[in-house]
Amino acid sequence: MSRLSLRTRFSLLYGGLFLLVGAILLLVNWLLVAHYLPDASRFAGHAENGTVSGQNIGPPAQVGAGEKGTDTILVTSISDYRSSAVQTVITVGGFALLLTGALAVLFGWLMAGRVLQPVHAITATARRLEADNLDRRINLEGPPGELKELADTFDSMLDRLASTFDSQRRFVSNASHELRTPLAVQRTLVDVAMADPDVSPDVLRLGRQLLQTNERSERIIEGLLVLARSDRGLATSAPVRLDDVANLVLDSMAGLASEHDVTLHRTLTPRTVLGEQVLLERLVSNLVHNAILYNEAGGTVRVSVDETPALVVENTGPPVPAEFMPSLFEPFRRLAGDRTGSTNGAGLGLSIVRSIASAHHGSVRAEPGQAGGLRVVVTLPTAPQLP
Repeated sequence: MSRLSLRTRFSLLYGGLFLLVGAILLLVNWLLVAHYLPDASRFAGHAENGTVSGQNIGPPAQVGAGEKGTDTILVTSISDYRSSAVQTVITVGGFALLLTGALAVLFGWLMAGRVLQPVHAITATARRLEADNLDRRINLEGPPGELKELADTFDSMLDRLASTFDSQRRFVSNASHELRTPLAVQRTLVDVAMADPDVSPDVLRLGRQLLQTNERSERIIEGLLVLARSDRGLATSAPVRLDDVANLVLDSMAGLASEHDVTLHRTLTPRTVLGEQVLLERLVSNLVHNAILYNEAGGTVRVSVDETPALVVENTGPPVPAEFMPSLFEPFRRLAGDRTGSTNGAGLGLSIVRSIASAHHGSVRAEPGQAGGLRVVVTLPTAPQLP
């Protein structure tokens, strides 16, 4: 019953209530007809006493065989008439009840469709909404009522959401500049100080630590900005060859893989998705970077692009318990607690991957690898193939 639409349920409810009331009315009619029609035995008894239907027919005569036959015929005729009348009431009434019940369901369907039309308008508007397309409104016309109030409330909510998203866009745009500029200035000052030929070893050591801290701060800010951007949805979308993106990322990661003694394996099948190439590159880059970074010497990273799933990145390394898989996609989280003290990364890699996959109407999941390590599976909808 839960799978039926609200309109269908309303129609069945109207029809069921009508049939119930009609059945009660038919039962009352049957009781009345059965009560007021003459009973055969009582009618024959009155006839023997000299009255028929309240009329005096004189004293009872000697009843012979012929009269007995007449009484039998009289009782049988009245009994047949009574049965026929009751049966006619039930048959005709039942047929009329079924016919009017079907009409009630039909009229209930039409009436429910008219009543629920504003709800369908609200649903259609909600389905067309996106983070970068909040300008649609219902603007329901008609007399004041519950449904008009619901539509107006929904429009007011959209106005507030649009204002909030505009504020977020302005914040991300301003933060992109305001947060990067001081870090760039700090890095330049440290580089100038370390370039001095008379600098002491303590200053050099301090400068290197400051540069590492500065670099990590830049990675965190960059990751937060990408996360905020992908959470807003896609500004533009176009067909992108995911296999070409993966191939480009793997080529750029060859140096990092060689530095960590990790071998890259690729199995790339032509696959086109609809989205932003920059964000898709960031998705693949984060997965491959993590697979190299959290690996073991002599390990491997396998990257495959296919129809289903769209992307799979699997690495070797220490086994990852299955109960820790959901927490890997939380910001600043890793297996051994918080990431905030780590110098390997900003702790936002898999969070960004999940956000980008969601912005492309896809999903991502992690599972233990067959030879240790982690296996990350990304599913994305298919777009038309590029020529």
